[in-house]
Order: sequence, then C-alpha cells, then structure tokens
Amino acid sequence: MSVKKNSHDKYRFHLALLKPRYWMTWIGLGVFFLVTLLPLSLVDWLGCRIGGLAANKNKKRFDIAKTNLLLCFPEKEESEIEEMVRQHFESQFRSVMHYFILWWRPVSYVRKRIHTEGFEAIDHHQQQGKKVIILITHNVGLEFAGAALSMAYKTVGPYKTMRNPVVDWMVANGRLRFGKNHENSLFTREDGLRPLIREVRAGSILGYFADEDLGDKSPVFAPFYGVPKATIPVLGRLAKTCDAVVLPCVCCYQADKKRYLVKLLPKIEDMPGDTDEMDSKNMNQAIERAIDFCPVQYLWTLRYFQTRPEGEASVYDS
Repeated sequence: MSVKKNSHDKYRFHLALLKPRYWMTWIGLGVFFLVTLLPLSLVDWLGCRIGGLAANKNKKRFDIAKTNLLLCFPEKEESEIEEMVRQHFESQFRSVMHYFILWWRPVSYVRKRIHTEGFEAIDHHQQQGKKVIILITHNVGLEFAGAALSMAYKTVGPYKTMRNPVVDWMVANGRLRFGKNHENSLFTREDGLRPLIREVRAGSILGYFADEDLGDKSPVFAPFYGVPKATIPVLGRLAKTCDAVVLPCVCCYQADKKRYLVKLLPKIEDMPGDTDEMDSKNMNQAIERAIDFCPVQYLWTLRYFQTRPEGEASVYDS
C-alpha cells in the first residue's frame, strides 16, 4: 500500500461527515473559527481563563496532575504543586485554542509562530548515513512540533484515531497539510510497526511518542523522576532495526513572543543499548531533560503511573 493511500487519500473529506449526527460538531468548529479571528493576545487570555475554570471544575484531572507532580517533584511544597497544576491547565487550554493556527492559517503564518533550534542535527546524522527518530514528549504544544518537522522533512508517525470522525478528519489533516511536498504519512496503531520501519529505512524522519502508560503491553519498569514507570521497550528496538539515532524533542510556548519553540536535544547516548531495561532508563532520562525546559506544559493529566509493579497499590484515587 502506498504512502499516499495511507495518508492524504485516506483522510480526504467525504460526504458522510455531513450527516446530522455531526452537525453539532460542525457548529462548534464554526464558533471556534469565529473566536480565532480575535488577536492572538486575546486568544491566549481566553484560553488561559478557560483553563483556569477547568482546573476548578475538573477535580478528577486536577488530582491526576497533582499526583503526578507530587511524585516527580517531591522537593516542592503542596502549594507549589497546586500552582503548577493550575498553570498546566491554563497552558493546555491555551494550546487547544491555537489549533486554529495549524488548521486554517496559511503556512507562512504558521512558520512565524514556530521557532526551531537544533534541527541541524538531523542533517548531520543523515550525512553520517544514519536514520533519525525524533522522540516527541507529550507537551501541550506537540502538534506544533509535528508541524515544524513536516515542513522541513519527509516524516512518518503513528496516529491515534479520534472517536468523532469530523474531529479525526480535522486533526489528521492538520498534521498532513504541511508535508504534502514531502508525501508525509500517518499510520494508526492498528497498522503496527512495519509501515513505520519501512518508511524510516527509506529515509523518512519518524516522530515517535513513547511516554504514555499503555497498560499490559509487556512493559519494563524504568525510573521516571525516580519513580518506577511502566515503559514500553520499543524505541531502542526501532533504533536498532532502523540503524537510527534518537533525538529528543520538546515544544514550549513562549507567551511573551507568541510563538512555539521546537527544540531538538542531543541524541540519546547508548541507544540502542544492550537490554530493554537500559534503553527504557535512557529514554525516560531524556524525556525528563526535555520536560525540564517547560515543566508546566507537559501533559500531566495523563495517568503515567497507572500500571504499578506487582504488589504496589494504585497511586491514583479511583
């Protein structure tokens, strides 16, 4: 199956998206579009205000983020942690409001809202004959990291299908629109790893997310900020199979400059290593270094410590 078939053709608009069941989604997108006509400074303010309200109303997600931060930053006072959680909600909803930039604004405008650092490392490693995997952290602005990469290189990446087909169509095309000149592609988890490996071996840059807890997928436990975390040992295997270097990537919104900084960090040393445990430890340490550039913008509302070592109780309230 061709790359084009897997991406641009697969996510073309079709009339089924106009069925009555999706009309409210389209109305919501229309309202969202009108809001995005406001100045960016006002959009930022509105996103932060909505995020502040969400922090007060969504106790479940607030507590998940608080638990994660307490585990990862035990040296901080509880009041500091709660302030970090509030700032996280504000940054998360602010970045959601920025989706209009990726969906509807011209590419020239998008470029002005992204500043890249360290991208010369991709060219350097490619010139050395190596393939390249970008380890993208789950920051609130991760979509801008993907856009920055796909505007400059032929990329491939895994894609998690959205439940709502209209939203799925919007998000997928938001990721694909910047890479049309490079025939960039997306593959779902159901497609498996083979298509990703094939494209990387052919020269594509793989954007890979590896910091979620995926449950009973035969994980190893590796320290993450000193806490044992269920880690899927796939990244090292991909690096070995593709003869690739792994470059961590972090995306931080710089509110004063009204732009996203997409920064590539130095390659992960000893990746791949001798064991899955070694690879997982090195990967988590690299993710920590990336998070530390803008800690409150990491997606702390995910249950990163849901799976526990045998005999350990859940860290989250049921």
